[in-house]
Amino acid sequence: MARILVLYYSSYGHLAIMADAVAAGVREAGHDCDVMRVAETAPPEVAAAAGFRKDESHPEISAIGQLAEYDGIVIGAPTRFGRMPSQMASFLDQAGGLWYTDALVGKVGAAFTSTAAQHGGQETTLFSILTNLLHFGCTVVGLDYGFKAQNGVDVVRGGSPYGATTIANNDGSRMPSEVDLDGAKYLGRRVAETAAKLTA
Repeated sequence: MARILVLYYSSYGHLAIMADAVAAGVREAGHDCDVMRVAETAPPEVAAAAGFRKDESHPEISAIGQLAEYDGIVIGAPTRFGRMPSQMASFLDQAGGLWYTDALVGKVGAAFTSTAAQHGGQETTLFSILTNLLHFGCTVVGLDYGFKAQNGVDVVRGGSPYGATTIANNDGSRMPSEVDLDGAKYLGRRVAETAAKLTA
């Protein structure tokens, strides 16, 4: 049985919902999954002015070394001008020791994100996460086109071959759709199945 960590940062709740869907996919495939969040580092006055929603839906990860305890790591973060936000970046910046000791080499990695608009930087944000995972030596799994529901233009839909996504709208009013959540579940299942094969 593979052990997977879903680690995310969420400003408005969308990524917390997507994290639960990724975890559901892992568990439906018969594997173990923990969901954790990184700490909010924005000053309280900045978070309040931006309308950030306090997230207590999952425990806060306490140390970067916890990443080494898992067979797979799925990282979710919203976009900040086409890249991951500072909250997630500053956490991952602590991973020098893990990188130096090859502690994450051979583990499975994947990414998910949220943007306000369909062209709001989803793929570049995913790549900003995946770049870290590749430097760590992870085997990267994307949202492959086996997930057919990411295709089509009949409705607003998330999804990218580089990871699961959702679109929040400029005011955060659009929550993840069934298609978006199904994509996240699919990604979680693929990560777990791949990790199980690599650790067999």
